[in-house]
Order: sequence, then structure tokens, then C-alpha cells
Amino acid sequence: MVQQILGGFALFSIIQAAGWPIWPLLACSIVALALIIERLMSLRTHLIAPAGLLEQALQASQSNLPSQDVINQLHDHSTLGRILASGWHALQHQPLISAEDLRSSMESVGRQAAHELEKHLVALATIASAAPLLGLLGTVIGMIDIFGSQTPGTSNPIQLAQGISMALYNTAFGLIVAIPALMFWRYLRARVDAYVLGFELDAERFARHLLVMRAQLK
Repeated sequence: MVQQILGGFALFSIIQAAGWPIWPLLACSIVALALIIERLMSLRTHLIAPAGLLEQALQASQSNLPSQDVINQLHDHSTLGRILASGWHALQHQPLISAEDLRSSMESVGRQAAHELEKHLVALATIASAAPLLGLLGTVIGMIDIFGSQTPGTSNPIQLAQGISMALYNTAFGLIVAIPALMFWRYLRARVDAYVLGFELDAERFARHLLVMRAQLK
């Protein structure tokens, strides 16, 4: 317990000694952590593209369009469900809609869904890029203060070395913030890309199914 308290005081003293440039880095670290948690929670598979949902939609419209309640349930079920339900909506409102317009209608909903999945990723990438620069800025400012405070003939090597090490804390902290942010950004970016590719394949398959179903009804 005593060691934890002493460690907390040591960390606070390091932050205090690093100067004001470290405070933007602390803010970036908090924002980055919040964005990562929010995206990890929002990009869970059962909220975006549940397994077996396409097969259920195909079965529900095997011979005819389902009821409005079923369409609404699919629309509210998940992101993929919203895309698939847009095909049902298009046929419901325009039974003679062309294949091109049907695909275009579903693609527009898919693009909107992809945009929603990418929410906050730009901010996370910005933090990953800016954190090392903020750390370098803090180090440069610290070095300027250190050398500016030295008077000719009174240089203390021990004090100078300690001041330089304190200034370098900004660079180290900038990298500590940037590296996890970059890793999570790449992971989340790849996850979104995989979802979008799945949307495109499922939407194309569902559009072909709807066109075949309509042709059989004629």
C-alpha cells in the first residue's frame, strides 16, 4: 500500500516536472482510451452483422415479401439487417423497380452504415499521429528552458542531465500514447473494412434473390 502511494507521488512529480506540454498528452490519452472502448463496444458482431441473419432474411422472403412487422424487426435488428430491409422496402414501395435501382437503394444504405462504423476512427488516427509530435514539442520546450536557465561559468552537469531527462519524459509519454492508439486504430480499421466487404457481398446476394423472387411472382 505504501509503495503504491509512493509510486503515485513519483508519477505526479514526473508529470509536474515535465511541464505544461504533458497536459495535452494526458488529455489525448484519456480521449483515445474513451474512443477505443466506445468503438470496441459498438463494433461487436451481434450488433453489426449477426451470423445467419442473411439466411433468415432469404428464408423469410422465399416466396413473397414478408409483413411490415417482419421488415421493421429486421431493420431494427442490426446494421446488416438495416441494409437487407432496405431491399424489402424498395420492392414494397416500387414493385417494378429495376435491378439497378434496387442495388442502388441498398448501396446507399450500405454507404451510410459504413460511415457510421467509421465514426471516431479519424479522431483516433489523429491522436496516434499527433501524440509523438506533442511529445517532441514538450521535449524541445523543456530543452530550451534548461539551456536558457544556464548562466555562463555556473553549469552543473548533474543538474543539466536531470533537466534533460525530465524534458525527455514528454517524448516518452507521447510514444506511450501514440503506439497503443495506432495499434487499435489499425485493428478497428481492419474490422470495419471486413464488415463493409461482408455488407457488399450479402447485399448483392440478397438483391439477386429478391429479383428472382419477383420474377417468379409474375
